[in-house]
Amino acid sequence: MNTVRDNDTKATQQDAAALRATMVEQLRAQGELRTDAVIRAFATVPREAFAPEAPLEKVYDRDDVVITKRDENGLALSSVSAPRIQAMMLEQADIQPGMRVLEIGSGGYNAALIAELVGPDGEVTTVDIDPFVVDRAERYLAEAGYPQVRVLLVDAEGGVPEHAPFDRIIVTAGAADIPPAWTEQLAEDGVLVVPLRMRGLTRSVALVREDGHLVSRGYQLCGFVSMQGSGANAERLVLLRGEDIALRLDGGQTADGEALSAALTSPRVVRPSGVEVGGFEPFDELDLFLATALDDFGLLVATPAGIESGLVERSTRMGAKTTLVGGSFAYRASRATSEERTSFEFMVYGHGPDAETVADRYVEVIREWDRAHRGGPGARIEVFPAGTPDAEIGEGRLIDKKHTRVLISWPASS
Repeated sequence: MNTVRDNDTKATQQDAAALRATMVEQLRAQGELRTDAVIRAFATVPREAFAPEAPLEKVYDRDDVVITKRDENGLALSSVSAPRIQAMMLEQADIQPGMRVLEIGSGGYNAALIAELVGPDGEVTTVDIDPFVVDRAERYLAEAGYPQVRVLLVDAEGGVPEHAPFDRIIVTAGAADIPPAWTEQLAEDGVLVVPLRMRGLTRSVALVREDGHLVSRGYQLCGFVSMQGSGANAERLVLLRGEDIALRLDGGQTADGEALSAALTSPRVVRPSGVEVGGFEPFDELDLFLATALDDFGLLVATPAGIESGLVERSTRMGAKTTLVGGSFAYRASRATSEERTSFEFMVYGHGPDAETVADRYVEVIREWDRAHRGGPGARIEVFPAGTPDAEIGEGRLIDKKHTRVLISWPASS
């Protein structure tokens, strides 16, 4: 008997249990874990069993993603999502004992959490398009004590009809669209939770059926590895200064790269909005409102070298929300309004021949959000089948995709 090895294993298990308990308390304190069932699942499933190559401290960091596969350029293809994102989506899904659940985008850990939630009378199917991910998930689920989870190698564009209908469908990869199969295989009173990409922004949307289409009952900010296969997102990158400064555009959007590149190096205009945020107040609702209100919308992105050139602000590091009008554009940044850098004012930077007009319009939209929607109920997101006539769809920003027409509207604050 190897006493040293046994003692090391026991110590590691104790360390993992302690870190798991700490993670659960942090998630509860932040409001990301709310219900007893989801709390118990997170306290039970050994997350380290699904990311054995990562240090325990990283595995149990509430904000940390464990990358499990990268492409030849180093971009993530598969990961174990951050605990706070998984907690958020499971709370959105409201999974009950005995349910049949389909997870699209596998990894193992989230499927184990779902298995805890549905219990012995429920059924969990998890699928992925990548044989490496499927093999890994199947092996780790069995080793962790969840051999009942069905793991399938599938391009999820077609769903899994042989095991439908599903009470819940949870998508754990960034989705550019919602294929008909997902709606068809969802039980009549089911819930679809999907990280849906809308004009370059991704929100985890909980969707239910209403009057023949899907309607949001809530959404949350999130980020995910993009879906692969036939449902992959068709993103365009318009280079403005080599690869150091570029515009990211969704779907069929077009832009005059040559004109916008010239605009980048022209004198810029700066417009203060007069709208401030401070403390820990989130403003991701503003981003979604901008994507809704501005006609041609994209993300201006820059490398550290691009930022150091002085041509763009630091907000471009994470993708500055940008409006395009012909050969001109404007984007949002911020400046500190206190020495402690605890409050900030939204600023707008405009470039190109119509910079003043474009920047002024952008400022108007920020002020509209501040006046009419800040702290309000948020957006209503509706998903209609492609081909639905405009007359059957309400007012708002309509985004046409291959399979669906997505409508984003903003009910007034009460």
